[in-house]
Amino acid sequence: MTIGRTLHTYTNTIKILCQAFNVEFATTHFKCEKLLIEEAYSLKRQGKNIVIIIDEAHLLEIDTLRRLRLLFEDFPKNHNVILIGQPELLDRISLSVNQDIKSRVTYSVIMKRLNPDDMKAFILSQLDLVKLGHNTFTEEAIDLIVRSSEGVLRKTRNLCLSCMLEAVRLRNKTIGLDTVNRVLIQPHWRKESDMQDILY
Repeated sequence: MTIGRTLHTYTNTIKILCQAFNVEFATTHFKCEKLLIEEAYSLKRQGKNIVIIIDEAHLLEIDTLRRLRLLFEDFPKNHNVILIGQPELLDRISLSVNQDIKSRVTYSVIMKRLNPDDMKAFILSQLDLVKLGHNTFTEEAIDLIVRSSEGVLRKTRNLCLSCMLEAVRLRNKTIGLDTVNRVLIQPHWRKESDMQDILY
């Protein structure tokens, strides 16, 4: 089960949990929590493992995380809660006031930026998935994309998609340096220091 639309509040997170557990959303948090716990035990009796993945967890308020911790403490043993978020999530739960949350962390990892060779391999693998030739991007274009994305997968993905859209707009079959540069001059790709001449 994945929670990807938390909207940062406990109520909305509980609503999504109810939906994922096929439990009717009740009028109060207490009733929802009771139903969720009962359903979790029912699933456990059926021999099912419970793994809850909360994406964008860094956007959750600490109070929401604390309330979720209390809820999940009443779940059957050996369930797993996986929080996926930016490094600031680890910074926040490392504060001494949040030791009740950090003390329950059994494993953590920070995803490092990809090196240029791995990023190129990622781009080519994505082209394979959508049945596009490796010559969709010129070698120079891929090199520029890799440098500009700074090892971040999401940046690479977004830059490649933007380049493809630009190529369609220009009716080009191959994406070269000129297409990538057309995308990179868009304001959201430029660093703040590059924008000074535009702003002032």
